[in-house]
Amino acid sequence: MYTDEDVAALYEVLNPWGPGDAFSLDRVMAATSVLDVGCGPGGLLRRARDEGHTGRLCGLDPDPAALARARARTDVEWVGGRAEDLTATGEFELAVMTGNAFQELRGDHDLAASLAAIRRALVSGGRFAFETRNPGAREWESWRPENAMDVVDAAGRELRVWHDVEAVANGLVTLTETTGTRDGTPLRVDRATLRFTDAATLDALLAAAGFEVEERYGWWDRRPLAPDSRLIITVARAVDG
Repeated sequence: MYTDEDVAALYEVLNPWGPGDAFSLDRVMAATSVLDVGCGPGGLLRRARDEGHTGRLCGLDPDPAALARARARTDVEWVGGRAEDLTATGEFELAVMTGNAFQELRGDHDLAASLAAIRRALVSGGRFAFETRNPGAREWESWRPENAMDVVDAAGRELRVWHDVEAVANGLVTLTETTGTRDGTPLRVDRATLRFTDAATLDALLAAAGFEVEERYGWWDRRPLAPDSRLIITVARAVDG
């Protein structure tokens, strides 16, 4: 058996610090108040404190196991819940959404409500920085068992993690992630559905929520977005209606 707590710890093994984290950290360090939506175990905000951030840092996530790991760090505010549950109004200079967490907002209502709540949480002129996988790159086609990752988890167990895509329809990709032993014996299977949204649709959704796109990139080195870019990286500014 592989528990929720095990999965939360494994997340940090599967997602080590990388260029996307550095991109976000630069913006976090430049803002006095930051909301991390879908913060997971809290690595970004913990790093910001370690780098000397002295302002308000708040992480939001619906996963109790991930938040339990984050709450080991008591100098950051941690809140359980989803983006659409936010009640803050005009409290943050910056909101970030990293790790492709944006793709967890699947339905039109959830996405619109979440963007509206993030906009309310920001001061006028505040920024919302996030990334989502570009549907034009069709990354889901590489999510196959033969592309499994071999890892060693925090408890020293040798594991294999692999994916199977079950369905692709209407911009939604449903897949399973299996955590198993190196010989392929499953220990746990998690199912997820991710939304893939193109840049034009993103822009319309952001505008409806009170944002205007300020920066747009196709990778963390700030190269321009191209049809086959892996990511759509967006920095949007909160504007008054």
